[in-house]
Amino acid sequence: MSSTFGRVFTLTTYGESHGPGIGGVVDGCPAGLPLDEALIQRELDRRRPGARPETGNMGSARRESDTVHLLSGVFGGITTGTPIAFSIANEDKRSADYGPLADLWRPGHADMTYDAKYGVRDYRGGGRSSGRETAARVAGGAIAQALLALHGIRIRAFATEVGGLAAEWTESELDDAETRPYSAASASVIPSWDELAAVTRARGDTLGGVVTVEALGVPAGLGEPVFHKLDAVLAQALMSVGAVKGVEVGEGFGAARLLGSQNNDRMRPASADNGFKPQWESNHAGGILGGISTGAPIVLRAAVKPIPSVALPQRMVTRRGESLDMSIGGRHDICAIPRVVPVLKAMTALVLADMLLWQCRMDAVNLHAWEGRRPSCEGH
Repeated sequence: MSSTFGRVFTLTTYGESHGPGIGGVVDGCPAGLPLDEALIQRELDRRRPGARPETGNMGSARRESDTVHLLSGVFGGITTGTPIAFSIANEDKRSADYGPLADLWRPGHADMTYDAKYGVRDYRGGGRSSGRETAARVAGGAIAQALLALHGIRIRAFATEVGGLAAEWTESELDDAETRPYSAASASVIPSWDELAAVTRARGDTLGGVVTVEALGVPAGLGEPVFHKLDAVLAQALMSVGAVKGVEVGEGFGAARLLGSQNNDRMRPASADNGFKPQWESNHAGGILGGISTGAPIVLRAAVKPIPSVALPQRMVTRRGESLDMSIGGRHDICAIPRVVPVLKAMTALVLADMLLWQCRMDAVNLHAWEGRRPSCEGH
């Protein structure tokens, strides 16, 4: 099973939903980065299960503190350059809820595919395919965000649609999105999402939605031109999250309905006023051209499917091919949106940290790198 992501800055995750715990190892992080458990915990608290203000009316009844413990790679509050290992205990397990599902293949879950691949699976809460695994991604992503911050790069993520109800927002609202219920792009849509969540929960059903991720301050020049394009790797990173079924970059599918003259992003002439750096009049490309960052904000959108564990009776099949109708027990969110926002933010950070360090290595031996064009890689 491939459980490692990245080339230079790598994250390996481990653990299952109802095992003793989950965790991971970040390797390739430079020495000297200020890092402590509190910094990682802030991101984990936004993802952890439980009915909290940030999740609106969509949270699971499962309660986990998601307390992170750093095991290596940090000394005196700074990274040492060695692997950074961390662990998160599973504290609120009710594995008995999943006993009746041991021989069932649930619709919308990975039960059948795990059996087809391995011949054995941990059926408790989905095991390794559970959304619980994403806590380790958030922890690793928090470390990546700390590294990016040293280079003036920050990432923000927010919910723009739930259950087909889209938010309308202004740029000034986005920096506060993480403090709102659902991480909503605008406060005005929250009452409508609350009402929709209540109605859907009463029906025993679930909801999907859309999350937008933006990376600000990314310098021009990150990414590879052919097989490791920045947009391709970002799409892979977001699609590796189990609930994500589609990814758009910039204009995305909307570009298919534009003329070339409409979709092209024109540049302003370089001048002393803009520091002789690229200035774009629009950003249909989402900050990436030819697989390489343009210096404009990177804009991504992820389509998140409804939670497959619904309380309504559904047709299921056993391993032996028998058919039966039953509902799924256990404690589940009715929408992944509130808790997937920090996960998608983390995956974006992991890609950019990896690409940044890759570029730093390239520039170290690139005789044609322009002075001042690249981010400072000193010590990295």
